[in-house]
Amino acid sequence: MARPLGYWMLVLHTHIPYVLSHGKAPHGTDWLSESLVECYLPLYDLTNRLQQQGIPARYTISFTPILQEQLADAEFHAEARVYMDAKRAAAAEDMQAFTRTGERWMAGLAYLWRAYFEAQQSLYDQLGGDLLGAFRRFQDAGLIEVATSAATHGYLPLIGRDECVRAQVQLGVQTYQKHFGRAPRGFWLPECAYRPAYRWLPPTAQDVLPTAERAGVEQFLSEAGVGYFFVDTHMLRGGAPLGTYWDRFPALRQLYEQFAAHYRAERTERTPYRAYRVPAPEPLAVFARDPASTIQVWSGEHGYPGDARYLEFHKMRYPGRLRYWRVSENKADLGAKAPYAPYDAFEAVQAHADHFISLLKQTLWAHYQATGAPGVMVSMYDTELFGHWWHEGPEWLYLVIRRLAADPDIEMLTGSEYLERFPPEEVVFLPEGSWGEGGSHYIWLNENTLWVWDALYRAEARFLSLLQRCRTRADLMPYLQQLARELLLAQSSDWTFLITTGSARDYAEARVRDHLHRFEGIATLTETLADGREPAPDLMRLYQESLQRDAVFQNLGLEAWG
Repeated sequence: MARPLGYWMLVLHTHIPYVLSHGKAPHGTDWLSESLVECYLPLYDLTNRLQQQGIPARYTISFTPILQEQLADAEFHAEARVYMDAKRAAAAEDMQAFTRTGERWMAGLAYLWRAYFEAQQSLYDQLGGDLLGAFRRFQDAGLIEVATSAATHGYLPLIGRDECVRAQVQLGVQTYQKHFGRAPRGFWLPECAYRPAYRWLPPTAQDVLPTAERAGVEQFLSEAGVGYFFVDTHMLRGGAPLGTYWDRFPALRQLYEQFAAHYRAERTERTPYRAYRVPAPEPLAVFARDPASTIQVWSGEHGYPGDARYLEFHKMRYPGRLRYWRVSENKADLGAKAPYAPYDAFEAVQAHADHFISLLKQTLWAHYQATGAPGVMVSMYDTELFGHWWHEGPEWLYLVIRRLAADPDIEMLTGSEYLERFPPEEVVFLPEGSWGEGGSHYIWLNENTLWVWDALYRAEARFLSLLQRCRTRADLMPYLQQLARELLLAQSSDWTFLITTGSARDYAEARVRDHLHRFEGIATLTETLADGREPAPDLMRLYQESLQRDAVFQNLGLEAWG
């Protein structure tokens, strides 16, 4: 095709923390089942529909390793089917209830819900429950690109030891190879959080974690053979992260001031509409998130999902928890919500697909005029936005991709496709930050979460000490492996995020404490066995229970910790 005006890279990040055997609803296994039914299966379906029309979807999608492990778990396959059966039954009960009260429109919506869950269940059965295999086949056919992430979505810049950062990255690559049969090119940094190399001063637990020279995140990505990753726009431009985090990290403040002076002297305004090289032992590229397309799709207030015609997320009918109302003009009052009208929502999807393509063209045209070269817009979203938070989102994605396939002005490319055509030449030195509030680590490190990091740093130190002491003891390997699993699960960024936002604080705190309790018990058990002493029965029971409860990353290799 002729050279287009510019390129669009759609990047979807797919992640649910480990929830198997840790409750059911609303934050246990139902959380994962809900995402499967409302997001992942519809995404597969739209990609398959496009393939049948000869259109490669060409999006880049990351599946976190902990999600890969759950989606492939036979226990989850059974749970998902039970979930879908329950939803079908709830829709049928709602239909009967609405019919009895003469609410024919609402009964019709209940009928549509029943048909929706029947279709999703049929699709899941056609795939044999193997969703990862379906996306693997899409990638093998050259239709999409699948990226990986850190093992349990650990917040890499705040992890205390380089060995533990390396393990999160290496296990992320190994798990991907297990499920997708090849090495990944792309890597999603959890929360787009990055830290360069410098002399790092920990915020707590300094008695077990002294100040030390730390490698930058790019070092671990390069070692693992990763080709590219993503950051938020302010990090590319050297913008100043905000928040109380800086008060706890004087060494980081000094480092940022050095970066700021460098950017002022350079007088270069870096554009997010191209890729850059990052200094690393092996070639490594970085893309930045486009701000314009982000707010247009993400924002419930200013973006498409807030349109009055779309399905309201927050109002549900109990006990089935199905939704029958639209966002409506009065967004704040749940009692004022009007019934959902599917055709009106269908019209909104059409209009918003057209509007988004116009936004892409306007932005890329402005870049072309300013630089004389076509740029790339990198639109980054959580996969769970499409179908869960925004019910009509998958159909919107389908329409955008389908219309762009026929548009000569914009071409969709995956991350690897873009880098093959446009290898980056300019080198960029990135400051520390994330895509969280203020651009810093505040959402994950604050007065409410400091206790988590203190406990994690102490657990890291104890684990590495035990590993060094016992790694030649084959009889102790199973205990060390389970110890590693509990540490990895406790490191998930989801727990500190949920504690800070308050959306599921009790659940998050309970999960952290549970994994740390298991870690401490198994560590004591391992030390006891290493000393040749008889272990306490309660510690053996805890270990056996943990083997069943937290059975992820089978055949876990401890060499990942160095």
